[in-house]
Amino acid sequence: MKPSDFEILSRFIKQRSGIVITPDKTYLLESRLLPVVRKWNLGTLEGLAQRMAMRPDPGLMDDITEVMTTNETLFFRDQKPFDALKSDVLPKLTNNGKNPRTIRIWSAASSSGQEPYSIAMLLLEEGAKYAGCRFEIVGTDLSKDILEKAKSGLYSQFEVQRGLPVTHLVKYFTKNGDRWQLKDNIRQMVTFKPFNLLDDPSCLGRFDIIFCRNVLIYFDAATKSAILQRLNSVLQPDGFLCLGGSESVLGLSTQFKTSDGLRNIYVKNTTPPAVVVAASR
Repeated sequence: MKPSDFEILSRFIKQRSGIVITPDKTYLLESRLLPVVRKWNLGTLEGLAQRMAMRPDPGLMDDITEVMTTNETLFFRDQKPFDALKSDVLPKLTNNGKNPRTIRIWSAASSSGQEPYSIAMLLLEEGAKYAGCRFEIVGTDLSKDILEKAKSGLYSQFEVQRGLPVTHLVKYFTKNGDRWQLKDNIRQMVTFKPFNLLDDPSCLGRFDIIFCRNVLIYFDAATKSAILQRLNSVLQPDGFLCLGGSESVLGLSTQFKTSDGLRNIYVKNTTPPAVVVAASR
């Protein structure tokens, strides 16, 4: 791929999704975009770049965005955040069920739905503790195709084997041919909506818990900071933000601080950062 073609395509992807593709990842760009080239009969990646340099078809832009969006996920991915949700976050928000309220949970970049559905299963397992509380789970993703898969609640044998306890498979799924179908009571707990993390999230309302895991790693520092600011704007004053295992707010935002030493769990920082005054000479 010529450097000029790489520049056109990588710039569009960053503008559309915030994902940064560096020159050393040219192979990734090529492997994912070649099916789009074939679908649109553009011949080569150079032909695709030329089309994007002109006035591209909205459908073509959507196809590029779809294939470049990373959709890797699994049920109860990295068990620690779910353990923290059960043992620390939910009890603090609900005062162990003594303070009935509506708890709104946002699974940002929810992909094919395993994360929000995992949260839903956890809530049902813990249901007796929070009988007086109402829960709303919202899953969002940039990819419309992957949201349709999430809404279906239909997963392959391979997908349900990744992270899902056998007891949960028996309890919350039914066999559907060679795949597994989530039961209606779980699917009805999650609302899926298309959303781009580069946009203002106020349209989604305010949340008590935000899961935004393994997403920031794909953005540059400026985009990460902007996203964290947006998340802060819709997080309730006593809310919690959960990031991925390799993600941190360090050096990106002073609006959050760690929650009682919980790894990758953050709360709002109500203490303004110290102002450094240069010494006069």
